[in-house]
Formats: sequence, structure tokens, C-alpha cells
Amino acid sequence: MSERVAVLFGGVSAEREVSLATGGQVMAALRAAGFAVLPIEVGGDLVAVIGALQAAKPDVVFNALHGRYGEDGCIQGVLDWLGLPYTHSGVRASAVAMDKAAAKAVFLAAGLPVATSRLVTPEELEAADPLPLPYVVKPVNEGSSVGVEIFREGSNRRAEVARAWRFDRRIMAEAFIPGRELTVAVMGDRALEVTEIDTGHVFYDYEAKYADGGSRHTLPAPVPAETRAEAMAIALRAHQALGCRGVSRADLRYDDTEGAPGRLYLLEVNTQPGMTRTSLVPEQAAHVGIGFPELCAWMVREARHGP
Repeated sequence: MSERVAVLFGGVSAEREVSLATGGQVMAALRAAGFAVLPIEVGGDLVAVIGALQAAKPDVVFNALHGRYGEDGCIQGVLDWLGLPYTHSGVRASAVAMDKAAAKAVFLAAGLPVATSRLVTPEELEAADPLPLPYVVKPVNEGSSVGVEIFREGSNRRAEVARAWRFDRRIMAEAFIPGRELTVAVMGDRALEVTEIDTGHVFYDYEAKYADGGSRHTLPAPVPAETRAEAMAIALRAHQALGCRGVSRADLRYDDTEGAPGRLYLLEVNTQPGMTRTSLVPEQAAHVGIGFPELCAWMVREARHGP
């Protein structure tokens, strides 16, 4: 009899549409790999989600949710309570990775390279620049570059952005790192490859990530061999420092504006990276010979519950 895998997708975060796409392609891949797939579209009624899980009686849950409540430890805690093994990271790693301030503290303690930053309130941001220009502001608890703004010399939007801030009252202000966008997927104890993301945008924003033609991925990234090795080492160390399991993806900036070898900065680790066939993690897996159904099946085999 096929192993029964419930796929949670949708959710109530700003990344619902991304999760719907991830869920649809993951379900097709799992069916191709021989699993019995039980779709559970998640909305705002948690009792209904729990009821659907209890009715489905899955052997494993594939967590295809993104954003708040899906990758911040909330649904992970529910699944732990129900005793259901699930893909991706557990409660602690998920919660810490989703909180940019907490994650940065972990990265600093692990000796990983990060950009200078500080936390401010909307009122503090409205009153004055928290860092020398240029700098970035971002919500502490959102993914997919939701709410990210860059302020440069001559910008007059700081007060407007601060007054309209609709996220967590903690705002992370971070020095803007010039250069190139790199990303590295980690699968268990293995960093897969380095991809350069060229968007034509100032940074890898929501539109660049998910709009058709929003970005171009170069795999492997055209960087020096020592930079590639360092980026992969940073991604694996960040995965381990957070206590991630299964698959994660580390996003980095590579400042080579003054020539090679340049400097790498770790921006964040995504514990629930996009899982469509053209997403960055499946692309890197395919590059090293792991097909999409095989990747999804591996994630199911690695699923567990607890910390």
C-alpha cells in the first residue's frame, strides 16, 4: 500500500499564492513517486485543518505552506501536538529563521558574515535615518521580500514608509550591500550548488521571485571557485546553526564591486523555500542529478516531528 502523504498548501499569509503553486506541483511529483496524496487546502479555520488531518490519517505531512503561520513554527507545533511527522524544519528552527533579528543573532554567534543592522520602531524610522545611507528596511517576520524598501541618498520616502508600516512594529534596518544576489540550497547535510539571480531589479523582490520573467537564474553562478566553496560552506553552517532539517535555502549578497574575490554576506535562511519545478531548490537539485519527484520523495522520507 502506498504511503499516505497529506499536503498542506494555501494558508493565510501574504505568500498564499506561492504556496498554492508549490502545493500543486508537489502533489503531482509525489503521485509520480508513488505516494497516495491527500490534499488539504489551509484557510483561516485551524480547527478545520486539524479535523481534516485527523480524518485523513496520513503517515506523513508535506508542509507546502509559506509565510506566517506556515513556516514560523505555528503549524509545526500543531503537527507535533498531533504526533504527525512533517517535512522541513521543526518548531524552534522555523521560528528562529522566520524572525530576522533572532536568526541574525544565531548567525553572529556562529561567526557567519552578516550586514550591519539595527531594530527600530516605525516612529524611530519616521524621525531619522537609523543607519548611514544607503540602507534597507524589512519586516522582521515576513518572507519573500514582502515589505522590503531601500533608501538611498536623496530619497524622501522614509517618513511615508514609516507612517504606512503595516507589519510587526519591529523594523530591521540593514546596511545595503552592493553586488550580486546568490542563493544556495541545502539538502540534509549537503549544500547543492550556488545560483546567481539576475533580476534587473535593485534586489530580489517579490515580483522578481514570482512574476513570469522576473528573474534569470545562472547555475552554477559565475563566481571564483573559492567564493563558490565559501558560499556553500556558509549555507550549510547556517542550516546547522539554526537546527534546520530537510531542505533549506540560504540567500547571500556577493560584493565584488571592487574586484574579485569580493565578500559574501548571509542575508537569511528560508526553511520553506518554493517548491515548484522552476524554483531555486529544485533547479539546484536537478543540476546535481536529483529529479523533482525524487527530491519530494526524499523530503517525505526525512520527515519527522519534534524539535
